[in-house]
This record gives sequence, C-alpha cells and structure tokens, in this order.
Amino acid sequence: MTKKIKEGRKLGSAGRILAKSNDLDTITDDFITSVRERVISGNPIRRKLQEYGRVHIDRQLPFICVFRHPPGAKDLGTQKLVMSEASYLIASGEKKLQKGLAKLIKGLAETLTEIFGSFLLMEIWESNDVSNDGELSQDKPTFRLYAPERNTIPKAVTAFQKALLNMQIQKIRADVKVVERVEISPPGLPVLIKSSVAEKMGCHVLGLQVKPIYRDSVSGELRPLVLQSLRRALSKVYKKSFYEFTHNYTTHRPPHYHSLGRRAMVKAVWTADQQLADISSGFDLLLGVTPTNTNNAWNEFKRSKFQKTPVLIYRPLPIDPFLLKRSLFDVRIERLEDPALMHLFYDKQMELERMINLLAERGTRNFVYTSLQLYGRVDDELLSSAKDVLERVLPKRADDGDRSFLDAAAFAVQAEEEISYLRMTRPDIKSRVEIRDDIAGLMVSRGNLLIGNEVKIPASRVAAALSHEVGTHILTYLNGQAQKFKHLYIGLPGYEELQEGLAVLSEYLVGGLSGSRLRLLAARVMAVNLLLEGASFVEVFRELEDTYKFLHRTAFNITLRIFRGGGFTKDMVYLRGLIKLLDYLKKGGDLEILFVGKFALSHVGLIQELQLRHVLGPPPLRPSYLNNPKARERLGKVRSGITLLEIIKEE
Repeated sequence: MTKKIKEGRKLGSAGRILAKSNDLDTITDDFITSVRERVISGNPIRRKLQEYGRVHIDRQLPFICVFRHPPGAKDLGTQKLVMSEASYLIASGEKKLQKGLAKLIKGLAETLTEIFGSFLLMEIWESNDVSNDGELSQDKPTFRLYAPERNTIPKAVTAFQKALLNMQIQKIRADVKVVERVEISPPGLPVLIKSSVAEKMGCHVLGLQVKPIYRDSVSGELRPLVLQSLRRALSKVYKKSFYEFTHNYTTHRPPHYHSLGRRAMVKAVWTADQQLADISSGFDLLLGVTPTNTNNAWNEFKRSKFQKTPVLIYRPLPIDPFLLKRSLFDVRIERLEDPALMHLFYDKQMELERMINLLAERGTRNFVYTSLQLYGRVDDELLSSAKDVLERVLPKRADDGDRSFLDAAAFAVQAEEEISYLRMTRPDIKSRVEIRDDIAGLMVSRGNLLIGNEVKIPASRVAAALSHEVGTHILTYLNGQAQKFKHLYIGLPGYEELQEGLAVLSEYLVGGLSGSRLRLLAARVMAVNLLLEGASFVEVFRELEDTYKFLHRTAFNITLRIFRGGGFTKDMVYLRGLIKLLDYLKKGGDLEILFVGKFALSHVGLIQELQLRHVLGPPPLRPSYLNNPKARERLGKVRSGITLLEIIKEE
C-alpha cells in the first residue's frame, strides 16, 4: 500500500486521496482494494495509470468500456472512443502490465456483480483490415462485434448490432458483422477475463473492432471531425446497448438510456464553460448594434420628407475584437471528453466569433453577410406566412389605437412587480429595471430590463410586454444562472429563435398578441427579405408604408431595426421562432423544459439528456402567466394545432 493511501485511510479519506492525486498509479493489490472500496461507497474514481492509462468510474454502474494501447504503437484517436462513457479504463497493452490489469478488471467485475447481479466488460480495439472482401471504401464505418459462442446475453448483443446498423457517419451507413468466439480480446493481447471465469462470476464480455476511418489510410494523419462524429454516434450506441443489458440481465433499472451517461464533469468542461462565458459577457451584441440616436434619426428622416437615409450613431466598442478572438480560440475545447458537450462548445465558439465579427464590421458592407451566418435566410415558407398575415389582417387606422398608455416610469413600476414575483421563489435575484436615454423601446441585457425614456406602452400591451421581457427573457436568464453550465444563461448556439418564439407565444397566452402585433412581426420578415434583395433604407420604408399601410413612425422603426449595423437580419426570427414553436407544441413537445435556460429547439434532446444524467436540474422559476386558467386554456388550443391565422381570428 502506498504511503498516500495509508495516510488517507488514517484520515478516513482514502477515496478523496485516490480521486484527486495527480501521481501515476501502479496497479497493485492495495490499489485494487482502494478502487473496490471506493466503488462500494458509491464515490467517483478518476486516476492516471502507468503508460498513459486512466481509470474513470463515474458511479456504480454494471459495465465498463476498456481500451488497451497496442504494444509498441502510438494510438491516434481510438482511446477517445471510450472516453465519452461514465465508466471506462484506458491501459497499456505492454505484456508486463497485463497481469495487474486483469486483476483490476476482475476485482471491479466481482464488486459490481455483487451489487447488480451481473456485469459487462466491453473492450474496444481498432483494425486496419476489418474487411477481407476489398469492396468497402476507407470512409465506410465498419465494425465487428465479438460475442461469446455461448451467448448468455442475446438481447444485449442484438441491441448492440441494431444500434450499430442504424449508425451513419457523414451519411454513410455502417457495415456490421457479429463474430462468435470462445475468448474475446484484441489480436496479440491476452484476455482480461477468461470465459470460464466470467461464467462463474456472472460476468459477460463483448468486443468491438473498429475500422479507424478517422485516420487517413495512407498518411496516417488524424481526421478530427470524423473522429468527433464517430465518438458521438458510438456513445449513443453504447448507452442503448448498456440500457438493454441492464434491464434484461441486472437489477439496475435506469429510466432512459441517457441516464447511463456521465454525471461527473472533468475540470476541462468547467474551464471551457467559464472561458466562453467570460468572453460572451465581455460584450453585448444588441447594445453594440443599436443606434443611440434613434429619435434624432427619425426627426432627420422626417425633415428630408422621407427621402434621405438617416445617419446612425453607435456606442464606442468596449472591446478589441481581434484580441477577444485570440482569447476565444485559446479555449481548449478539444480536451473535453464528452462528445455532445464538445460539439456544443465548438458551435458556441463559432457563434461567438461571428458575433465579434459583427461588431468589428459594424457600418460596413460585410455586416449583413455575417448576420446571415448567424440568423440564416428568409425561406419560402416563412416568406409565405408573413405575406398571409399582412394580406389577411387589416392595418390599424391612425385613430384606432389604444388611447391609454403607460410611460417609461409607469411601465418600470409594473416590471419591478413582475420581477418581485420571481423573487418570491428566488430572493437572491439581482435583476433590475433601468430607464435610459440611449435606447429606444425595451431591451433585456444580462438579466436586466432596459427601458427607453420616451417609451409609451399601450395599456392593452402591458401584460404582453411583461410576459415577453420579464416572463421569458429575464426568467430564462435567471433559470440558466441556476444551472451548473453558464452556457444556459449566456445562450447556447442559435438560442434567439426559440427565445423570441417563446416570448411571442407568451404574449398570446396572456391575451395580448393582437393582429397588429403579428402584422409587425410579419413586416420585419418582409423588410429583411427586401434588404437581402438589395433594397435601400428609403425603398424598404416606402414598401412598408405604401404596400402594407404602416404608419410613418412604425415603418421607420421597422426599417431602422433591419438596417442597424449595416443590415441586421435577426428580426425575422420572431415569426420564424413562433411558427416552429407552434409546430413543436402541436407534436406534443414539453413547454416547461423550454424555461431551463436559453437554447435552441434543436437542443431540447440534449437538455433532456443532461437532465437524465443529473447534470442539469428542472427550471426553478415558472412564468406567472402559467398560473392563469385562461393562459392554460389558450395553451391547450396551441397543443390542438392552432395556426397563425387562427390566433389572429381569435384575438
């Protein structure tokens, strides 16, 4: 027994010493005993072993994934195919180390079989000659699944085979064959548990031979993007197979295959999350592209009889874009072991780069092209929906409007009351309301509501504005802050579409989504489309005024929002987000999960997975309007399949 382990036991903290020490461990009897004790106590293990090895056991689970480095050869990528899992072991294939390694695996198998009634050892290795027929291309994912001749876990083997067959890497389906063997191990390496011993123990062994399509067959160079895709796909295959194994051959009953994923996150995850959050918090894109002279610009435009594009003035940038991008790409995302999080963090890194580019290109012709990279184009379906709204909803006459208004100060009081409702659940909330002279309208920035000092909110729109700004944007920011990942409040890649769709839906649920409001959102889509077709500021304004009958100031505000910065296409996501959200809820999608933080609809599956893995929790805050019976009644109509035009008709 090593000195550190002895000292740890004297202190009653052998597990903590075992888990935290950075020294390399030799697999001795004392080490194996310490590992078994920690497994029995239900504590995680993460230890470095000799020859670049590592053992990672997240918690008590009835399986482990193993990879052994081929003796005398350098591994390029294959070990990463097990590092995604909650229980894995990487070790050297050197002959002198195999006896100790086999004892460690046997000790783990005995311990976990006692807990779960059965245990699965899954060993992975590579081969450059998986197929002998010479017909398969280098890029075809190819697997050989090795199962014992006396197959005592047929349902698990079938599930494994089926999951592999359903896999696609870069749109290429996998070639899979099941091979039966008495003893299962990589070529040239001894078995870790002999079949006769495994049978007596109640342990089972499977092997997976992988064709390394993630390396060039000629140069041997790594193909990192292919490796990332294979890792993500294989991780799902493992979990689905382990799920079948646990339910059919052990006493463990996970509620979902994602429940078998990793819970403990390595330091690299939290470091990258913090670094990306710090970079994101270093600037505010919306403030950066919002003119500070909106009212003066309107007066200038009016004096020109709507013939001359106004000059827009912006805040000085608080950042050096080039230094910030240097910091952005210093974030070591490649060190993450979880493939789902790695993919997500890479996407966020790319999104932040585009946001920084937008600020650097503010006022130039390149601005609109970068905006398109962030928010996409106006597709035919969205354009058709916008036209339907504008054609079927009559424009409001100048004397038809709500004659009762709340000024900035009065609306601020209402907003403070809405935030106070959230404080009843979370007293530590620091969100505040600010009345400012450098913005027009309403804006949420970093969990705070900013109100332009000349704002006038129609009384009929107050509930809708509060549910939009406080009940959605501030609430999801605060719920995101309550989670472990900072990404949940700074926003996952592409989160704006769902955020704005959810905010507009909340307006309908509180009874404040009028036909005029939908016309406004549809007009923004048309304005973006006109911008992308090459129309000028004045031409877009005239189209909104003449064709769609918007009042002068409304047409100006829409046009200015679209042309700010040099062509900001974000405003089309309001209607697009609402349309997609209506479809999601019609298909039975869960509304409550959307309040966990700021993310895209495409991330719902990942959020659910992370909740099942106990990495994320439920949202602590719920919008106040969900307590309203009328809102729940309207939500029921949405779930039954209400359309945009039906919403207009109802209102």
